[in-house]
Amino acid sequence: MARINVFDILGPVMVGPSSSHTAGAVRLGLMARKILGDEPREAKIILHGSFAETGKGHGTDLALVAGLLGMLPDDERIPRAMEMAAAAGLKTVFSAGDLGDVHPNSVRFDLKGATGHEATVLGCSIGGGQIEIRGIDEFPVMLRGDYPTLVILHQDLPGVVAQVTAILAAAQINIAEMRVSREKKGAVALTVVEMDQKIDPAVAALLGKMPVLKRSMTIDPLV
Repeated sequence: MARINVFDILGPVMVGPSSSHTAGAVRLGLMARKILGDEPREAKIILHGSFAETGKGHGTDLALVAGLLGMLPDDERIPRAMEMAAAAGLKTVFSAGDLGDVHPNSVRFDLKGATGHEATVLGCSIGGGQIEIRGIDEFPVMLRGDYPTLVILHQDLPGVVAQVTAILAAAQINIAEMRVSREKKGAVALTVVEMDQKIDPAVAALLGKMPVLKRSMTIDPLV
């Protein structure tokens, strides 16, 4: 059954003229921040399609940066996002580009964090303030930010997914959906696990001790 929430029915409470170009853009920036798992310090932002063509007029650039700063779509500070980013030490560079066969309202973030974390995030705003994350570090994914999510980058070896699910099962964490993306060479894979409960820090730490893991991150659902 398709997942429906209040945004699908009423639309978002937001600051700005367009749910796709403003509210959705804030949520894309916020999700990119969560995926980075760090305080953003550098952001190269590539706008695609209508985001590139009309985004500035709709305040999309402000909204994306506001999300990177941790703001929500109804935050009255969104119009001051650029000056707040400068004050916070966040350097932003915008450009227009062709991101390929993606939604017209798409954006790519190339991010660097304060403690050295880096992430590439591809996402789109699909209307009514709703978003989809379609790529993390060049791996194809599908995330809408509806569930607590575990994202792990790991060696592409037999039994890894079974180890992950066994740890979650032992912690009585129910899996809502799981997807695995693999590099063509088969050396590295990205596993995304959406869960019904937030993952306990102790469980996250246990997963982080798996020797095959290159990186693990937990992402709280968007509000």
